[in-house]
Amino acid sequence: MSGTEKTEKSRLGNGTIVALCCAFVIGMVGMAYAAVPLYEMFCKVTGYGGTTQRVEQASDVILDRKIKVRFDANVGPGLPWTFEPVQREIEIRIGETVQVHYKARNNASTPTTGQATFNVTPQAAGAYFNKVQCFCFTETTLKPGEEMEMPVVFFVDPAIVEPVETKGIHTITLSYTFYPHEASKPVASAADGKADDANKL
Repeated sequence: MSGTEKTEKSRLGNGTIVALCCAFVIGMVGMAYAAVPLYEMFCKVTGYGGTTQRVEQASDVILDRKIKVRFDANVGPGLPWTFEPVQREIEIRIGETVQVHYKARNNASTPTTGQATFNVTPQAAGAYFNKVQCFCFTETTLKPGEEMEMPVVFFVDPAIVEPVETKGIHTITLSYTFYPHEASKPVASAADGKADDANKL
């Protein structure tokens, strides 16, 4: 085999290795981006990590047993808000649908937008904490100095009294943290696009 052939084969081998490395890196990056929504989906379905459940209707079963629910509020770095629960805790019957409120105030001189993340503790209770309505499902924009009360409608699933790991739970803490969020921009309609094109002519 000549030196030229050896060099050509070496180049082909190196090219294959580089291509495989690039494909591996791209695949890992893709998996990293996919991991977040997949993990969130897993948490919502299972309640893992204290993730609460979202439901469309209230419970039709209410037990005589009561449970205490405490409310916690936090604000992430970069969001100039004051955020707190109106009530620090309540005691409800398991299965009873109730509404509570949090309130937020924008302390900045410009409009700001935030979105809340949430969880409950103990984490095992997450699968049984059902939200019918919550401000955390959408972003919230407040004008300078604006204060807003935001409702949360929820119930604790009566099934919480059945598993060994949750039947002894007497207190649940619902915690929210608001983080800065870029306000969604309205999508331009086709008519707007045609109008812009006409103006350019």
